[in-house]
Amino acid sequence: MFAQPIYRPYKRNVMILMGIETSCDETAAAIVSSDGKIRSNIILSQLDEHRPYGGIVPEIAARSHLQHLPDIIRSALKEADVEFDDLTGVAATAGPGLIGGVMVGLMAAKSIALVHDIPFVAVHHMEAHALTARLTDTVPFPYLALLISGGHCQFVVVEAPGTYQILGATVDDAIGEAFDKTAALLGLPYPGGPAIEAAAKTGSRDAYPLPRPMAGRPNCDFSFSGLKTAVRKLVEGLEGDAEDDKVVMDIAASFQWAAAEVVGDRTMNAIQHFKNHFPKGSTLVVAGGVAANQTVRNVLQEVADREELRFVAPPVPLCTDNGAMVAWAGIERLQADLNDSLNFAPRPRWPLDELTGARQG
Repeated sequence: MFAQPIYRPYKRNVMILMGIETSCDETAAAIVSSDGKIRSNIILSQLDEHRPYGGIVPEIAARSHLQHLPDIIRSALKEADVEFDDLTGVAATAGPGLIGGVMVGLMAAKSIALVHDIPFVAVHHMEAHALTARLTDTVPFPYLALLISGGHCQFVVVEAPGTYQILGATVDDAIGEAFDKTAALLGLPYPGGPAIEAAAKTGSRDAYPLPRPMAGRPNCDFSFSGLKTAVRKLVEGLEGDAEDDKVVMDIAASFQWAAAEVVGDRTMNAIQHFKNHFPKGSTLVVAGGVAANQTVRNVLQEVADREELRFVAPPVPLCTDNGAMVAWAGIERLQADLNDSLNFAPRPRWPLDELTGARQG
C-alpha cells in the first residue's frame, strides 16, 4: 500500500500536466498545459520490433516500455523546458490495454506523484481519445464521439469528464483489426491501416462487391468479421491473381470503401439517437487510430453535414496513441476534482461507461 501524499496547492492558474501512455506499442510522454498548449509530445514507436511477427507481441511491448520510458520522460521535460517541480500533476493510462505495458507507465506516474507530492490521475485510454477534440478545438458538452481503433469501435455520448453513455459497439472485431487482417491477406505490411489506405489510392472502390455488415439495422452496433471473411474468400478464389498489384489495390479500395460505408450507416443511427436524447448536442467527434483514415473522415463529414452537426477530427498525429491526449484527460479530470489514489490498480479490461459514477482505487 502506498502512503497518500498531502497535495500542495496549485502554484499557478494554468495547470501543467505530464501524460504517460504505454498501453500498447507506443512509448509516449507529453507535457500539456490547461490553456491547450502541447509543450512536448514524445512518441517512440515499436513497429519495427513487432512487424516481423505481423502484430503486437505483449512481452516485447512491455520490455520495450520498461527500457525506453525513462528517456522518453526526460525528453518530454527537456523539450517543454520544465522540471518535475513545475508540474501540477501526472496522468497515465491505467487501462484498457496490454497489462505489462500499462503497469510500466502506471508505476512510473505513481512514483513521480509520490516523490514530487503532486496529484496522480489514472486515465482510461478511450476517455483520453474521446476528450482529445477538446484539446484541439472548442467542443462543448455533450457531444457524440465515435472511437475507432485496432481494439475498439464504439459510439459514446460524452456528457462530461467521467460521464459517458455507450450507444453501440462492435459485436465482434474492431474496425482496426479488420484493416490489419485484410492487409495481411493481401500481403501488405503491418500495421494494416496505413498500408490499406496507401494501396487503395490507386485502386477502384467498386471493383469487388463486398458486404456491409449491420447496414440498415436500427441499432448503433458494428460488425466487421463478415467483411473480413468476405475478403478472405475473395483472395482464396482469385488464387495466384491475388498477388497482382492491380488486384491488391482494387481489393484494398473495395474493402476500405465498404468499411467506411458501414461506419457512415451506423453513424446515421447514432446521430438520430443522440439528437433525440441530447437535443442540445451539436458536434460529432471521431477519434482513435482509424480516425486518421481520410476516406472514413470524408464519409463522416458528409454524414455530419447532412445531419447539420459540426464535425471535429483531431489532427492525424493525435489520432494514434500519444501522451498529449493522456495529459489533457488528466487536466480535464483534475479540473473536475477527479484525481485518483496511488493504490489505483491497472485494468487490462475496463468498459468506458464504468467511469460514470464512483471511481474505485
